[in-house]
Amino acid sequence: MKKNWKKVLVGTLCLVGFLLLLVKGNQFEKVSLISTEGQSYEKAVVTKITKDNLAEDGNRYGTQEVRVQVKSGAYAGEEFDAVNPSGSLFGMENCEVGSRVIVIVSSTDDNAVVTVYSKDRTMAIYLFVLFFCLVICIIGGKKGVKAIASLAFTGVCIVYLMFPLMYRGISPIGITIVVVILSTLLTLWLLGGVSKKTVSAVVGTVSGVVVAAVAAVVFGKAAGITGYNVSDIETLNYVAQNTHIKIGQLLFSGIIIAALGATMDVGMSIASTIQELHERSPQLGTKELFVSGIRVGRDMMGTMANTLIFAYVGGSLSTLVVNYAYNLSYNQLINSYVIGTEIMQGLSGTLGVVLTVPITAAVAAVLIGKKKIVKEPLMQDIYDGSDDYEEPETDGEYGEDV
Repeated sequence: MKKNWKKVLVGTLCLVGFLLLLVKGNQFEKVSLISTEGQSYEKAVVTKITKDNLAEDGNRYGTQEVRVQVKSGAYAGEEFDAVNPSGSLFGMENCEVGSRVIVIVSSTDDNAVVTVYSKDRTMAIYLFVLFFCLVICIIGGKKGVKAIASLAFTGVCIVYLMFPLMYRGISPIGITIVVVILSTLLTLWLLGGVSKKTVSAVVGTVSGVVVAAVAAVVFGKAAGITGYNVSDIETLNYVAQNTHIKIGQLLFSGIIIAALGATMDVGMSIASTIQELHERSPQLGTKELFVSGIRVGRDMMGTMANTLIFAYVGGSLSTLVVNYAYNLSYNQLINSYVIGTEIMQGLSGTLGVVLTVPITAAVAAVLIGKKKIVKEPLMQDIYDGSDDYEEPETDGEYGEDV
């Protein structure tokens, strides 16, 4: 009972400390990089199409003029004539009566100019997230609920801890590693409890992520690739001029975050495997457990390496297709910053995953191998099939063993 109270007390103190850190870390004012005075994004419903832009060939050109009823903000309930741009990034492809949209309301004095910004995707996003959570909870049971909780915790750490501290000038790489440690501790604690298996998985995961970060930095220095060689560097430079964000480290912070999921998966799998082996065969020594962990890890390396490589390729597929279409020469392509960055991200992340295997296996073999397992004697252990087996004698009305 005392131990439970201690756990509750420690957990409460950690939660209060974490919440205080979040509150303290978000007590600052952001620098206004763009003027948004008099401008707001509100929900609206299309009530009338006043001028369509459908051409005879079936395509839409120019802008579509519609009438919308604003559903939120200072102008809620009022109707306005709005313009729907026919663009790839702004506007809605085809507004119809009843379409739910997001509009930009630009107000000056008593006048308001309304423009369709996009389709209202809020409900679709909420429903998809809900469906995602339900599937995980139904299939995973309690483990699924804990997985959702850990995912939410990681999201809170990134948005309300990592971003604010980066904004205030803290090293992105350093704070990212701190967030990785916090996320790993909570996630693996929820899934495995406080145990040697969890400790082994945490050590292996954090070590693998650190290896990925170090490998990326070393490769970047050798290849002359820095966080300033990214496609949106102009925007980042403008941000850096007006804030304390160290934009040069953001690229490497992204690599750390991307490698976290895969390394955590590998670390927990290896630790769980070694614990299961030890419980089934307590006679196995540290060396045998380590070798077994490595053998299991080798089967995982290939799939996890593909997971990270494919993830990075998928994220930059548009750029790769454009380079292919332009038929760039090999020397030009292989020495471009874009390709160099993708190679650095993919290989450093994969290297972290691969090295997570021996690190986790070594730590788990040492920690779990020392744990003594007391096996209950099974009937097959008592009766080996020989004819010498005799039923235990009983005495008394209720058949009590003598």
